[in-house]
Amino acid sequence: MFRILSLSISLLFFTNIAYSQRPQKPTSSEIHESIKKLNFLGSALYIAAHPDDENTSLISFLSNDVKARTAYLSLTRGDGGQNLIGHEIRELLGVIRTQELLAARRTDGGEQMFSRANDFGYSKHPDETLEIWNKKEVLGDVVRAIRTFKPDIIINRFSHKEETFGRTHGHHTSSAVLSELAFDMAGDKTKYPEQLGKLEVWQPKREFFNTSWWFYGSRENFEKADKTNLLELETGTYYPAFGLSNDEISALSRSMHKSQGFGRTGSRGNNTEYLELVKGDLPKDKTNLFDGINTTWTRVKGGQEIGDILKKVEQNFDFINPSLSIPELVKAYQLIQNLEDAHWKVQKTKEIKDIIQACAGLYLEAVSTESSVTKGSDITINIEVTNRSDVPMKLTVVAVTPSIAASIIKGDAVSLLKNEKFNFEIKDTIPSNIEFSSPYWLKSKGTLGMYKVDDVNLIGKPETPRTIQAEFMLIIEGELFEFKKDVVFKRNDPVKGEVYQPLEIVPAVTASITDKVLIFADNSPKEITVKVKSGKEHIIGKVQLAHPKGWQVFPKYHEVSIAQKGAEQIVVFSVTPPKNQSEGKISPIVEINGNFYTDELVEIAYDHIPFQSVLMPSESKVVRLDIQKKGQLIGYIQGAGDDIPASLRQVGYTVVELNENEITIDKLQNFDAVIMGVRAYNTNDRAKYYQDLLHEYVKNGGTMLVQYNTGHRLKVDEVAPFELKISRDRVTDENSEVRIISPKNEVMNYPNKITQKDFDGWVQERGLYFPNEWSSEFTPILSMNDKGEPERKGSLLIAKYGEGHFIYTGLSFFRELPAGVPGAYRLFTNLLSVGKNNNELEIKN
Repeated sequence: MFRILSLSISLLFFTNIAYSQRPQKPTSSEIHESIKKLNFLGSALYIAAHPDDENTSLISFLSNDVKARTAYLSLTRGDGGQNLIGHEIRELLGVIRTQELLAARRTDGGEQMFSRANDFGYSKHPDETLEIWNKKEVLGDVVRAIRTFKPDIIINRFSHKEETFGRTHGHHTSSAVLSELAFDMAGDKTKYPEQLGKLEVWQPKREFFNTSWWFYGSRENFEKADKTNLLELETGTYYPAFGLSNDEISALSRSMHKSQGFGRTGSRGNNTEYLELVKGDLPKDKTNLFDGINTTWTRVKGGQEIGDILKKVEQNFDFINPSLSIPELVKAYQLIQNLEDAHWKVQKTKEIKDIIQACAGLYLEAVSTESSVTKGSDITINIEVTNRSDVPMKLTVVAVTPSIAASIIKGDAVSLLKNEKFNFEIKDTIPSNIEFSSPYWLKSKGTLGMYKVDDVNLIGKPETPRTIQAEFMLIIEGELFEFKKDVVFKRNDPVKGEVYQPLEIVPAVTASITDKVLIFADNSPKEITVKVKSGKEHIIGKVQLAHPKGWQVFPKYHEVSIAQKGAEQIVVFSVTPPKNQSEGKISPIVEINGNFYTDELVEIAYDHIPFQSVLMPSESKVVRLDIQKKGQLIGYIQGAGDDIPASLRQVGYTVVELNENEITIDKLQNFDAVIMGVRAYNTNDRAKYYQDLLHEYVKNGGTMLVQYNTGHRLKVDEVAPFELKISRDRVTDENSEVRIISPKNEVMNYPNKITQKDFDGWVQERGLYFPNEWSSEFTPILSMNDKGEPERKGSLLIAKYGEGHFIYTGLSFFRELPAGVPGAYRLFTNLLSVGKNNNELEIKN
């Protein structure tokens, strides 16, 4: 039962869309820009496939110059890519890239939307993409996004034309194909009728393809092309209110994609964007996307008077004292509440309320004394309300609730005098039926191509709405206003100063196994460490390991006793594999007072995005391998980041991760092999200075293994001691046939006999960026291809150089080893063992 506090403040809970982040404190210039945007009733939806596909220059231009409500619909969350800032991959990388997109939109002024499509990896053709994605469902998500956002204009990043299929990522062309279909379907009540009720049909006016010279093959071809159906937009605007050009804002937005290394330097001056008409009517004024579309307040019934008031507010705005605009803004607010058009009523109500709050310098904050809470635990929330204007206002209610149906109890209003901070404290108990904090799209197991979302109302949203919010009811100019703010956690960092992070709802206890893949090279037992973390004080229970049949675990369970919230207890189990090759899953189960907990809590903390908590099933893959190896000490030079060093340690190698100062002839000669991490020659600026030393190491008898690099932006003149040209060739089907074309080569026989069975169970792809030209010194080992494509022989190349061996491979070991693919381990071990058979076998190419 909630208690009524002094000032008649009650504790409530509700769900609404808001994002936990540092409070916005706009300047007068920024407020004035928001008023301009309030007077524009038009919207544009940009559609593409991945985080980073969006044209931030065009999004910024539409939002900040045109003043249109602008959103980016990214069909995926970028889960299939690589991570240049950490070791999170797949689902966790998708969480990072989701937040990076939100950070980008906060920078360029846009909004963010998603579909349920999963980025399963590179695809060469939209037919393959749409089969894996489930075309009907993803198309429905695009239709839903259009019906929700109601754009006048849709802009596709890629072309839907068949002649472009296969020239770029299949996800790219699929995004355009789906957008082109959804353009008409969104306005057809017979299409996806289950969406109607909460949503209405909506027909956009125009659809464009955001083309450029690249799509024409060359700048020369583009200059010669027929531009009858093309619009040319000058997007090089300078914004005095921000002190930035449009391209500078675009660069800041683009630079938020830090996990992809897309930092960009802004520029100034003219810039032209080209839009090719796909559907709808071509504007008569080819410099104005919205030509012929009513974007004034007369667009909606009853809007004329609102527009007249707000135009005067815009023209008479006082940059010294913005609060002078509040009386007229309140009049416009009252009229907006009478609009029959529900869409614009909701959108413009939100905008004008934010502007009124900003004009008053009204500071509203609800801060929890703890960063996380559990179901049934006590919570203390510190409230601050400060009116920093001369405008009289009264605070009538502050409420925090998990249920919109809970009653709001009003009492005596509190007058908020100018610049007098009003503070108080709310204490109560978290309800037992509240949802844990975690990305909604990860709560249920999906498929290779689709995330499963049980609540259809969440489809399209960028993140899970925060569960606990504070509601402030104030009387301003005689009108009752409701403002909602996330309850957040705030702390002071000695270096960063004031740091905000979301308030998280966590389980009473979580458990995790550090290694997500555990490789047993023989049937000797291994000690497996389980970390049990408490979400609240005084945890007492036990933990045991669920395991596959044939595997043995000792002891049966461990007692767990944790006194302090946030503390951890480490327990160790001995796990013995069966004698024969086997694989399966092990997972910790924690029992507390008859309740069982099987999730782990993953925390993601980077400075450029809000702190993230992700609850995932706690499990690790265990693999009993039939594997032999030669050599022991391995040097590893990191590139774009991967987990191969940890994987090699699993099978008993000693792996030393080398920095550039450690790459000397004297030190290199100690290693049995040296490995270059993925894209090392694309990311290591100083690689050109030590590459000769590495080649000298090979010449003196060492083994050097270089993993895939892209052919552009290489930091070295040549990646190998012999001629080798990297192409864009790749084999994306992880189940494609692999043919061993050099069966007698040492790497196919020693110390493990490699057969086609070793290529079973690979994940996401076979490999990428294979060389397509190489000198005669290289021997190709494997052949493979995707369906309907020519044979690719560049996935694994080996050359004798001096007394040693140089190996180049585009095989995706960086995905296969962390995934525990047995055959990938056996082959990789052979590569590191090359030249170490001591002539026990006479193996020829």
